[in-house]
Amino acid sequence: MNDQNPPLSPQDALVAVMIAISASDENIRTAELISIESIVDHMPVFSDYDKDRLRRVSTTVFDLFEEEDGLDALFGLIRDTLPEQLFETAYALACDVAAADGRLGEDELRFLAEIRYELRIDRLAAAAIERGARARHLTI
Repeated sequence: MNDQNPPLSPQDALVAVMIAISASDENIRTAELISIESIVDHMPVFSDYDKDRLRRVSTTVFDLFEEEDGLDALFGLIRDTLPEQLFETAYALACDVAAADGRLGEDELRFLAEIRYELRIDRLAAAAIERGARARHLTI
């Protein structure tokens, strides 16, 4: 890669997961985008993150979604970039973004299952993460 496009950072990989879950149903909702922005603004893992990189990461995800083996490439990029101790964090952020609009369609559920598989998230840990996301996004 050249200096114009530095390699992805671990934070970029987390953003890529969030963008990917939002785009997984081919309908990126405003609530999901607001959730991503809020997460990037407030989570400690993003404390030194350059928000100008969001557009580049989004473009990368969208470009990969257009390729035949793009999903495999995306998960390979995420696994290669993200430290393993942040795999559960990536899954938790994906769950929060997916739950942000109050709807979980079949495409999002399948994509969450794919994230669990690709990042080797333990089923019990995944259930706890999913339960926490559901609790955070309930409405009265």
